[in-house]
Amino acid sequence: MSAGKITRQNILDTDIYCLTAEKFSQGRSNLEIIKAMLDSGIKLIQYREKEKKMGAKYQECLEIRKMTREAGAAFIINDDIELAILVEADGVHIGQEDLPIEAVRKLVGENMAIGLSTHSPEQARDAVNRGADYIGVGPIFRTFTKDDVCDPVGFEYLEYVVKNIDIPFVAIGGIKENNVAEVVKHGARCVALVTEIVEAENIGTKINALRDAMQSSAES
Repeated sequence: MSAGKITRQNILDTDIYCLTAEKFSQGRSNLEIIKAMLDSGIKLIQYREKEKKMGAKYQECLEIRKMTREAGAAFIINDDIELAILVEADGVHIGQEDLPIEAVRKLVGENMAIGLSTHSPEQARDAVNRGADYIGVGPIFRTFTKDDVCDPVGFEYLEYVVKNIDIPFVAIGGIKENNVAEVVKHGARCVALVTEIVEAENIGTKINALRDAMQSSAES
């Protein structure tokens, strides 16, 4: 992410989009994981914890909000619009079956970014028309971090978005160190990863390896 104020327009201006997943974090807390991410220069973090109680999520997100602000990183909350508003997140990420973008915009106002998961060209075009600030494109590969995930969309849909959609996008779904270069070769400039990072024994080492793979692919 470029230096300066985080806005709806530049929130995806970075290379790696990290998501929390405490149940995959090898016994470490989200706060431990996020500190390691931020120490490694990550500038975009999404809080995604489906199974925690609301009070625990609120307290945790207050602390994450403080950490991300101090690090100059953007903070996005998955699905929970009320929580995003309460902790003054920079954005909220919603799915196809959540509240429509227009309704979310009424709730969050004009300053908060709205991201929408998409799985087809039709959904991407609809997201643009309805005012999404960015879209998630995927799952590129099969992923097991969500219970309700759809089948992989592969590179065909990613290539469509690269060529036809003029809002920012992040590639997501099953992306690992051993395939991230291929995702970049197909046009992704920002990639979202979950277990590949939170499961890593050394998060800083893993992020550096991912960045090396992305950079070498972009330059080739």
